[in-house]
Amino acid sequence: MVWYFLRLKFRPSSFMAKLQRVDWIGTFLFIGSLTSFLIPVTWGGVMYPWDSWRTLTPLLIGVVGLAGFTAFEIYVAPEPLIRLSIFQTTTAKVAYFQTVIHGLCLWCGLYYQPLYFEAVKGYTPILSGVALFPMTFTVAPTAVVVGFLITKTGKYRWAITAGWALTTLGLGLLILFDAKTKTVSWIFIMLVAGFGLGMLFPSMAFAVQAASTNADLAFAVAMFSFFRAFGQSIGVAIGGVTFQNEMKKKLMKYPALAPMASTYAKDAAGLVQIIKSMADGPDKENLKTAYADSLKPVWLLICVLSGVALATSVLIKAYDLDRALETEQGFKHVRTRDEEKEGVKTEQ
Repeated sequence: MVWYFLRLKFRPSSFMAKLQRVDWIGTFLFIGSLTSFLIPVTWGGVMYPWDSWRTLTPLLIGVVGLAGFTAFEIYVAPEPLIRLSIFQTTTAKVAYFQTVIHGLCLWCGLYYQPLYFEAVKGYTPILSGVALFPMTFTVAPTAVVVGFLITKTGKYRWAITAGWALTTLGLGLLILFDAKTKTVSWIFIMLVAGFGLGMLFPSMAFAVQAASTNADLAFAVAMFSFFRAFGQSIGVAIGGVTFQNEMKKKLMKYPALAPMASTYAKDAAGLVQIIKSMADGPDKENLKTAYADSLKPVWLLICVLSGVALATSVLIKAYDLDRALETEQGFKHVRTRDEEKEGVKTEQ
């Protein structure tokens, strides 16, 4: 269907010419450095301690590699893999920063909330997924409605500010989650964050596109998706570090659990199965309480990051969304029979 109906004006060039335009060195530096950075982020504190050379070495190599990639793109690459011109406006820089925070907060919440329901509330994995509905089932409809409103009004700043305000409030309310939180309470708490996160999906996308030139529009949209995915990848890791440190402190307060504090705090997901396999009694209840209390710094962390994003919203400017698309490879106009007849008469 797409192949038949989508008619574009392509710029003719040879296959070798297309290969020569690819930034091979930049691609190698970017993929290699980013992989070297993300791998230790995922295994830090789980497979190896954060202060282990197995974690720090690839992490530092990744950071240095990304710095080298940036220098290569600025001073050497004839056709950069990432056009740095997409970062030329303050609005674009802030929008990309907020996109990273958005992905971080979204996936950090979606990863640790089911663990809360399983470990503390004793839900099955299926029921834990159902318990996420107040957040997951409000994000998409809210994004659709907000996207429609922005399209009609041509204004996107209000949605960014309101979205971050609701997100900050909703994530802050997660601190109320404990072993005794009632169902009605956590449902309405999660609804607030769901509405806020949903509003941010289309509004930040509009801000990125509005702040870009027509020549950079495709690159800007691609980087928008990348930064959100990057935030998602580090969100779980940052939450894991916060949980581990707090869980170890909490368990040291209970004499019966203190000897296993380091082991239990190592893996939030693995601890869920340990709690479920324990016999009912004071130790199990203490472990549930410690689990819920250890997640509170995680909720606080993403709430603070969301608040920082909210504060930066004042730097986003209102650009006009009503502008013509200028591209060398736009839609190809196929003339109708009436237009062809009119063209023949004009020539005669």
